[in-house]
Amino acid sequence: MEPAPAKAKPQGRLLVSTPLDAKDELEEVCKGQQQHEEVCLGLFTLVLTEPTQAQRCYRDLTLVNRDGMNVILVKINQILMEKFLKLQDVPRTQLVWLVRELVKSGVMGADGVVMTLLKQIAGGDISTKNLWLAESVLDILLEQKEWVLKSGMLIAMSVYTYLRLIVDHGAPNLLPLRQKEVDFCISMLREKFMECLIIGRDLVRLLQNVARIPEMELLWRDLLHNPQVLSPQFTGVLQLLTARTSRKFLACRLTPDMETKLLFMTSRVRFGQQKRYQDWFQRQYLSTAESQSLRCDLIRYICGVVHPSNEVLSSDILPRWAIIGWLLTTCTSNVAASNAKLALFYDWLFFNPEKDSIMNIEPAILVMHHSMKPHPAITATLLDFMCRIIPHFFPPLESQVRQGVFNSLTFIMEKRVLAHLAPLFDNPKLDRELRSMLRERFPEFCSSPSPPTEVKMEEAVSLEMDNHVLDKEEGCYDNTEAAFSDDEEEVNNKGKKREFRFHPIKEAVMEEPADITPWLDQLDDTMKEKVLQLQKTSDTETQCEVMQEIVDLILEEDFDTEQMSAMASCLSELFKDHFRGDVLPEEITEESLEESVCKPVCLIFRNLVTMQEDNSGFSVLLDMLAELYQKQPKIGYHLLYYLKASKAANGKMMLYESFAQATALGDLHTCLMMDMKACQEDDVRLLCYLTPSIYSEFPDETLRSGELLNMIVAVIDSTQLQELMCHVMMGNLVMFRKDSVLNILIQSLDWETFEQYSTWQLFLAHSIPLETIIPILQHLKYKEHPEALSCLLLQLRREKPSEEMVKMVLSRPCHPEDQFTTSILRHWASKYDDTLGEHIKAQLIKNNNQPRKRQSLRSSSSKLAQLTLEQILEHMDNLRLSLSNTKNNFFTQTPILQALQHVQASCDEAHKMRFSDLFALAEEYEDSQSKPPKSRRKAPASSPRSRKGAAPPTNNEEESASSSASEEEDSKPKAPKRKRKGSSAVGSDSD
Repeated sequence: MEPAPAKAKPQGRLLVSTPLDAKDELEEVCKGQQQHEEVCLGLFTLVLTEPTQAQRCYRDLTLVNRDGMNVILVKINQILMEKFLKLQDVPRTQLVWLVRELVKSGVMGADGVVMTLLKQIAGGDISTKNLWLAESVLDILLEQKEWVLKSGMLIAMSVYTYLRLIVDHGAPNLLPLRQKEVDFCISMLREKFMECLIIGRDLVRLLQNVARIPEMELLWRDLLHNPQVLSPQFTGVLQLLTARTSRKFLACRLTPDMETKLLFMTSRVRFGQQKRYQDWFQRQYLSTAESQSLRCDLIRYICGVVHPSNEVLSSDILPRWAIIGWLLTTCTSNVAASNAKLALFYDWLFFNPEKDSIMNIEPAILVMHHSMKPHPAITATLLDFMCRIIPHFFPPLESQVRQGVFNSLTFIMEKRVLAHLAPLFDNPKLDRELRSMLRERFPEFCSSPSPPTEVKMEEAVSLEMDNHVLDKEEGCYDNTEAAFSDDEEEVNNKGKKREFRFHPIKEAVMEEPADITPWLDQLDDTMKEKVLQLQKTSDTETQCEVMQEIVDLILEEDFDTEQMSAMASCLSELFKDHFRGDVLPEEITEESLEESVCKPVCLIFRNLVTMQEDNSGFSVLLDMLAELYQKQPKIGYHLLYYLKASKAANGKMMLYESFAQATALGDLHTCLMMDMKACQEDDVRLLCYLTPSIYSEFPDETLRSGELLNMIVAVIDSTQLQELMCHVMMGNLVMFRKDSVLNILIQSLDWETFEQYSTWQLFLAHSIPLETIIPILQHLKYKEHPEALSCLLLQLRREKPSEEMVKMVLSRPCHPEDQFTTSILRHWASKYDDTLGEHIKAQLIKNNNQPRKRQSLRSSSSKLAQLTLEQILEHMDNLRLSLSNTKNNFFTQTPILQALQHVQASCDEAHKMRFSDLFALAEEYEDSQSKPPKSRRKAPASSPRSRKGAAPPTNNEEESASSSASEEEDSKPKAPKRKRKGSSAVGSDSD
């Protein structure tokens, strides 16, 4: 074979060169990938910012680019997914203009950009910007119809989008836009029905919502009765309904921002701490009347797209059912509520275990299960909907819908989402009619044995050993079941659940060696060398030195986001042992604390502490810490510990606020609560150690809600409780303040018994007047709130009764088993008889003076507890009986007898009969007034009035007392209606 001829040196496009010539700079500019990207992105920027030059720049872009516009398409997608909401008006308009030009030019991949642009059109939003975007994208699709028809996925995605948007555009001023949308959808559905068929069952749901529009009604009839007209391959509506809708379609109706927030809630937010996120989401997306329609999109997305891993399912991350419950309870429109329920149950109706996922039907059953105790009305509404949807969804397919719901319930049982359904379907909290309908529809599920909890736990463990993904989920569900058991078992089961969930996971992880290879290549050589050095060294001092060098490099170099993320991944992996051990030393001394903060990860904290906030490196290090926080959430409470324990950080606790604002959470309160929750789960000693400084440094974040307090009292033991009380009494810790304490104590009424007792003990350690929290009595029911009632009773017996206290005590409903009011009145009657007598007199006279009509109106008003004349008389009669066998002279006091005489003169015969023994005391007093006066104990200075003078008090003191009490009453928190009217029978249970 002859040797191949030597290849000639390729010639450049600009210059003639010989093999000996060096590369020329001018020639090279045109070749490099980086230079090509820079030129393309430069022209792209001009298109977005300079509308007058846009046409010329786009022409240049088409000539210069060498990758089929790929650089531009990637950049547009990135802007749409991450920065679209931040774009100014001109770049937003220009971006849509550029997409139109790309579509006109037939650029490959432009259909993907259009689909991303469709995703940015928000549902439930008729703001000017959103309407402009909806119409602009629709115009592109209409103008370039031939191009659209080449992409089956784009056809389906745009039909799905605009069918959904039509619902929002019913206002008269939006009808032209709606007509364009209707025409587009009709044309696509009639010309390309098989492409639209890939949407699946949600296409039917969307068509149902617009079926009354005349053109849509015709299409709807063909769909139901003449399917062949739409396509010879289409057999009928059942073909659509049995096909599960792809995640792509369910996700396309949420903007990237909504999607990010929802995914954050379902992967990072702990259950019990979701309120702030929900409030933010509500303000941002659900605050207008039009936004009601968005709830269906959110529920379909949560059911069909958000399928958490087993690790998340077995943790205390906010579960899907809780978000759906929130979306249902905040519905303000009946139509929206009905559509939201349909969205929740939609996958149930034609459920096929072989094709459908348990994850799609799981949220509905769990919303019903978990709402039964706190919100039985929600469970009842959903069960009623589930029963009624079977015959009403589409009568010709009733048997298929019945089978679909039956399949769902059977699969839920098989997969142990719930151990059995009888407690749900045959629950005494449901009304009789609903229970009988459930028994009629689902007799198979209405009676079931109740295995003991221990057996369920064993089953859960054995399922957890299985390799099948769904079986792993079952184990988690059984633990959820254990947490919602009967009250008497709850504490025990909670303990078991906690034991079962966390310990095996921790032990398993301990064995894994640090592997940082996936991220090393993203670091530059110098940094990579330092990280490898850190990995090889086990000596803490050397590690700290290397870590300082890494920090110096971070501050010197221009670290991009990708490198920052890679570095954070390396550090979180290398330091994972540091985040597993106890942070707080066994014995707390200055030396041991200082030693505990000499770990390599603390070097980042130390550098931050020594910097000024206006130093450019300060924000770089904060960003580094925020990246690390995403990989290792424990870094948050480690920073709090460092700021408290390190001498170097003395007085720098507010650095944590800067850190919180730099994180993805971007909010001090949220960040603090999440970090304290993580600390609570890992190390209760550390939680108690941090508590005084957290409360004193961040009072606005800690004192305004019960979130943090509940975290603390849920885990402390009696010794730690006593230590916290000592901190309070020594002035190192303030856990309550006057303006928020009542609200927090009301929140605590739903907590566990020990948690409530601890809360009251901590409250009593403060010097807050009892009058501040006495209105809580209006919320306390004798069967449901024994902890608060017993703590209040013991505290009230130490207090001298004030008018407000007496009023609140008397406003409690009378019940033969509820001895609270009688017991405290009896105590006060023996110790402060004259003070109590005056206050009761004031209440009796004031309530007797109110016109009867007004009184009945008041008793049905929105106040929690209404003080009625009858109620005071009932309590007085109970007190009389309680004192009857004692030598107590309470009922011989002139103020009490005067008040009874006053009431007797004006009350009706029924009351006179009912309280005859009480009024008999007043009659004896009246008789005594007609005799020569004897010296009576503690008589008022003014002479007693005779029977004829038994009228409202005329002296100024009594009038002012009465009016001030009235003003005070109006200033109290409003409360729910009393169930009992003023004239209810003795002993009726208004609770």
